[in-house]
Amino acid sequence: MTSKDEPGTQAPGDGFHVFDTTLRDGAQREGITLTVADKLTIARHLDDFGVGFIEGGWPGANPRDTEFFQRARAEIPFRHAELVAFGSTRRAGVAVADDPQVRALLDSEAPVVTLVAKAHDRHVELALRTTLAENLAMIEDTVSHLRAHGRRVFVDCEHFFDGYAANPDYALDVVRTAHRAGADVVVLCDTNGGMLPARVQAVVRTVVTDTGARIGIHAQDDTGCAVANTLAAVDGGATHVQCTANGYGERVGNANLFPVVAALELKYDRRVLPPGSLTEMTRISHAIAEVVNLTPATHQPYVGVSAFAHKGGLHASAIKVDPDLYQHIDPELVGNSMRMLVSDMAGRASVELKGRELGYDLAGDRELVGRIVDRVKAQELKGFSYEAADASFELLLREEADGGPQRFFRLESWRTITDQRALSGTEAAGTVETVENEATVKLWAKGERIVATGEGNGPVHALDQALRAGLERTFPELARLQLVDYKVRILEGRQGTQSTTRVLITTSDGTAEWSTVGVADNVIAASWQALDDAYTYGLLRAGVRPNE
Repeated sequence: MTSKDEPGTQAPGDGFHVFDTTLRDGAQREGITLTVADKLTIARHLDDFGVGFIEGGWPGANPRDTEFFQRARAEIPFRHAELVAFGSTRRAGVAVADDPQVRALLDSEAPVVTLVAKAHDRHVELALRTTLAENLAMIEDTVSHLRAHGRRVFVDCEHFFDGYAANPDYALDVVRTAHRAGADVVVLCDTNGGMLPARVQAVVRTVVTDTGARIGIHAQDDTGCAVANTLAAVDGGATHVQCTANGYGERVGNANLFPVVAALELKYDRRVLPPGSLTEMTRISHAIAEVVNLTPATHQPYVGVSAFAHKGGLHASAIKVDPDLYQHIDPELVGNSMRMLVSDMAGRASVELKGRELGYDLAGDRELVGRIVDRVKAQELKGFSYEAADASFELLLREEADGGPQRFFRLESWRTITDQRALSGTEAAGTVETVENEATVKLWAKGERIVATGEGNGPVHALDQALRAGLERTFPELARLQLVDYKVRILEGRQGTQSTTRVLITTSDGTAEWSTVGVADNVIAASWQALDDAYTYGLLRAGVRPNE
């Protein structure tokens, strides 16, 4: 949504509406449970992004949503968005002024209200257990009542497309009734998510023509078409799109806010956000994912870390000439960046581009590039994977470019001990209790032989603790490093417990993260390789010079 204060731009309600329902519909995703504090944080992110409307929940339906509206009014100085309360039309046979949930909508003091209304005749008769005429009266009474109290009203026509297919005359009557009563926007909802783009576009165009109402779209993603259906509705004349951050929502989710907005701005050339907001899109997407405690989707369009990642050698050769040859936009437009992946599919161009990304100009040394390519392919044949382990690849590149390994310590040996014993008693027969995991490492660093031990909640943790105990006195910079992720994959699983193991470790120094890889015939040996690389890379990042 364009800024309210920017000269020459349209205020909310006059231009195109970007309406976010992450805090209500998005929160219905399995695995998401939002506290009031979470909802306030997400609302701030969405307002910073520049959406025009933020649907905060259903006041009166639960104490959490009621509290959210109270606190949002007091705590968030909205710069771009208007807060929206969600509710339903009055109940059948109840005067609108006497309906407590309608009163709760007014008590929320939200300037905008979204009402859900039945648009499918079968739902009216079976779910609401009322007549088609009474349903229309419920819509008209509630919209008029809220308008009389100074609220803007949007009406969500639930199951509209299915209702239109079953009884188009009645579905259109619902739209006309809401519009006549004073609804600013009538939103056509694909509640079951079963529609396809061509049908959506045709129906929206017909509704716009036949009713004269301002039309919006709310699409679920059950066919994987929610974003496409939303854009098809825009093609049909809709000027209001309802979405959720990262596509969160019930079942498989809703139309994803970020690709919808990016398409409108970059493909349709519609200005729907304040100037400069689009470059914040990747950051906002990941920040909201952190709040809801879900890992950001790596392959999400526009904002995923893999959205502009290139692996194939042919792609890399073309990108070396012109990045636009294999990218539909400049990733910086949405706050993302291009990444080159190095794997057994890599050619010279991939390695050159990855080297440039890491600060090495390899273009003039074909022999060096050839050695690196050959080594990567040989290592990946053993099970290594460098596309997800940039730090290990950079260490490999440094070794080839600088004529030898850049290491801070040399391993003499390591050993781990897991002490377990069987529990006594008939009820515990066959179970074991871990008593202790201990590791001992023998190292050489700066000419000194170091022997250190560590204990942990597993053998790899104990090995990590021993390594830290042995090296932190010599290299105090290691105290800042923290392992933040650990992944194990069994390769060649047909060999069962004799299979090769690959370990990926992600490490952080508080300002950046990097990943390293190890491959061996057992998980502890593979973990040692990844730990060795992780600490070596961390010391290089800290500015420590090897062999000092």
